[in-house]
Amino acid sequence: MRPLPLGRCSLAEVMATGTPDSQARFGQSVKGLLTEKVNTCGTDVIALTKQVLKGSRSSEEDAILHSEDSLRKMAIITTHLQYQQEAIQKNVEQSSNLQDQLNHLLK
Repeated sequence: MRPLPLGRCSLAEVMATGTPDSQARFGQSVKGLLTEKVNTCGTDVIALTKQVLKGSRSSEEDAILHSEDSLRKMAIITTHLQYQQEAIQKNVEQSSNLQDQLNHLLK
């Protein structure tokens, strides 16, 4: 049987040798691998979270820009409606004056 490398041994090798020292090394190896995997997963979760937050911020910024654009358009429409209201008021006043003049002429 070949000698066991430090920190890396297979389950079959541990079972075959069965020595407490080899079992301890196997346990350390497994613990090291698990720690490495947990750290990798943690890093991946952090990266994914950052990406999701960046996407959320981007969506929020798009919504804000769209809202600002809508408010600008509504302000323009409001101004146009005010001009139309003034024009209608002038026409109503002129129409009243014309009606008075017609009534005066018809008498």
